[in-house]
Amino acid sequence: MTKNLMFQGTGSDVGKSILATALCRILTQDGYRVAPFKSQNMALNSYVTRDGGEIGRAQGVQADACGVEATTDMNPILIKPAGEMRSQIVVHGKPYADMTAQSYRDDFFEKAWAVLSDSYRRLEKRADWIVIEGAGSPAEINLKDREIVNMRVARWFNAPVILIADIDRGGVFAQIIGTMELLEPEERERVVGFLINKFRGDPSLLESGIRWLEERTGKPVLGLIPYLPHLDIEAEDSVALDAKPEGEDRAAGEKRRIRIAVIRHPHLSNFTDFDPLEAEEDVHLYYVRQPQDLGWPDAIILPGSKNTSEDLLAHRKSGLANAVVDRVQRGTRLVGICAGYQMLGHRLLDPDRVESDISETEGLCFFPFETVYAKEKRTVRVEGYVDSYLSTWSECRGLPVEGYEIHMGWMKSVSGEETATKGSSEPSRGGPLFQVASKGETVHPDGWTAADSRVWGTYLHGIFDNDSFRRFWLNEIRREKGWPVISSRFSHSRRREAAFDRLAAHVRKYTDWERLYRVLEEPNTSR
Repeated sequence: MTKNLMFQGTGSDVGKSILATALCRILTQDGYRVAPFKSQNMALNSYVTRDGGEIGRAQGVQADACGVEATTDMNPILIKPAGEMRSQIVVHGKPYADMTAQSYRDDFFEKAWAVLSDSYRRLEKRADWIVIEGAGSPAEINLKDREIVNMRVARWFNAPVILIADIDRGGVFAQIIGTMELLEPEERERVVGFLINKFRGDPSLLESGIRWLEERTGKPVLGLIPYLPHLDIEAEDSVALDAKPEGEDRAAGEKRRIRIAVIRHPHLSNFTDFDPLEAEEDVHLYYVRQPQDLGWPDAIILPGSKNTSEDLLAHRKSGLANAVVDRVQRGTRLVGICAGYQMLGHRLLDPDRVESDISETEGLCFFPFETVYAKEKRTVRVEGYVDSYLSTWSECRGLPVEGYEIHMGWMKSVSGEETATKGSSEPSRGGPLFQVASKGETVHPDGWTAADSRVWGTYLHGIFDNDSFRRFWLNEIRREKGWPVISSRFSHSRRREAAFDRLAAHVRKYTDWERLYRVLEEPNTSR
C-alpha cells in the first residue's frame, strides 16, 4: 500500500519545495519507489516533461531527485501569472484557459478536484511513497472554503502533515502557533510535527522554546534544520531572485571574472536558465531592473517572459531598453532566450491577443524577423547540434546541445515571404545557430546569430546547461579580453546530482528520523 507524507508551511518560501526534494532523495536512497505531488502550483519557472507537458519546476526537480521521469500527474494544475488579475491555467501540461482569480475559484473548482484526484491515483499505482507539497499557508482563512492544495488535499488523500516554519524570518514560534490556532480541530490533528528550517546560530539557545512549543501543541519538533548555503538546486519561486546580486561588481574585471547582466523582466520566467553560468568561477552574474544598474558588462542576457510585449514596453519606459542597445553598439555581447530572443526581432505581433492586450510592439531590431503569436503553445524537449556557417562558430560546429521550448510564437522574415529561421542568402544578416528536433520531428533550424556572432538568440531554455557550449561561449569572451581560455571546470548534471545527495545528507543529519517514523506509524483516527 502506498504511503504518503505532506509538507505544508507557515507561509511562502519557508522551504517546502527544498525539504520535499530532500525527502524524495532520502526515500529513494533507502530503496523506495518515490513520486512527488503538488496538486496546484503557481510559478513562472516551469519544467517541460519528456512528453511535452509543462509543470512547476519544483516537481520536475523533485522527480529528478527521485531518479524518475517527471510527468504531469506530479503537478496536474499549473498557474502562470500573465498580468494584472489574470493567469494562464495549465492543465496536464497544456494551456486550458486564461482566468481571473475569482473565475478560477468560482468556475474551476469541481474540474480541478477531478483532475488532481485522477493524477494522484495514477501515481499511487507506481510508487511506494508519495511526497506531497502544499502551497503558501494552510491558514489563509479567506481562501480555505475552495482551496485545493493544502489541508483539503491532506484530508482527501489521508496524508499526515509536517508543518515547516522559517526561523530566519524571525518569530518562528508565532508562525507555528498562529498557524495551528487558525486550523480546524481535525486539521490540527492531522499535523504530526514541525520542522524548523533555515536555522543559524547556537541550537542550545532554542531548547527551551522547543520544549515550550511541544508542550503547548502536543506535537514534536522533528528537526532543526540549519541554513544550507550554495545548494546548487534550482529555485522555483521568484522570491529567490531577491537574494541574487543586482548591479555590477566593479572589481569583477580586476579578478578576471566575466561580467554578465541578466535583465530582470517584470514577468521574468525560467530564471534558472542561468544557474550554470552563475556557478562558473570566472563569471560574475548579476540582475538588472533599472538602467543605472546595468554598468558595463561583457554580455547581457534577455531571458524568458510570460508577457513579452508588456515587459519590452516597461524596459522602453524605464530607459533600460535604450541602455541595452547602447551597450551593444559599444561592444557588449547580447543573448536572447525564448521571449528575449523574440525581443531581438523587428516586431512582436499578437493579433488574437494571445499573450496580452497589445497587438503590436516594436522589437529591438537586431534580427531580420518578426514574431507572430499563435494560440497553440509549443512545449517540447529537443536535442540537436550547433550548425552555423559563420567562422566564429566553426570551432563548435556539430557540438551536441539539448534543451526545452516553451513559447507561443513563430517567426517570419520582415518581408513576410518566408520564415526567418530557414536561413539567409545574405551573410551580412547572419543565420540560424542550431539544428534541433523533438521526438518524432524532422530536424529544423533554431535560433539566430548576427553576422559578427556577438548577438545571438534561441528558443532553447537550458542552453547553458550544455557544458561544452557554455564553456565555448565564455572562452570566446575571454579571448576577446586577452585572457587565457580555460577548460570546463564542472559538469552541470554531476554537480546537480551531488547537490541532491548533499541536501539529503544534511536533512538526515538534523531530522529525528526514528521519531518521525514512529509518529507516522501511530494510529490516528482523524487520518
